[in-house]
Amino acid sequence: MKVQKAIASCLGIGTIKGGGTITALLCCIPWYFARTVGSFEMIALVVTVAATALGVWTANVVEKEWGKDSSKVVIDEAAGMMISLLFVPVTLSYVATGFILFRLLDITKPLLIRRTESLPGGWGVMMDDMIAGLYTNVLLHTIMWLNVF
Repeated sequence: MKVQKAIASCLGIGTIKGGGTITALLCCIPWYFARTVGSFEMIALVVTVAATALGVWTANVVEKEWGKDSSKVVIDEAAGMMISLLFVPVTLSYVATGFILFRLLDITKPLLIRRTESLPGGWGVMMDDMIAGLYTNVLLHTIMWLNVF
């Protein structure tokens, strides 16, 4: 269970006050600097899918000890933040806007996001952040289309 706890808490970040926000922010930093890596979009997609799958699995496992949707589980914020930034230009403006929009949607949980928390196990933990990430991604693509930045 040690490995699952480490993954679910993103190496212990979930034990810190504001761990979800810290995790989302820390997720943005390598995303921004990795933008120059060849095949970045494909790598980003693979990493996002892997983080999401690991999140569902580890949240299922740690729920037995930590309880339903424990604040210690922050891999959901990492996966949601990654979903937010998929296929969006990796500039400081877009990453910062994505971070702010994602945290706002994740914290307030509008537009049926809150309902997804009632899904069983790891899916309930992950889905609200996945949907918040998807909404953020759509908003960022709208900003792209409007040529705001």
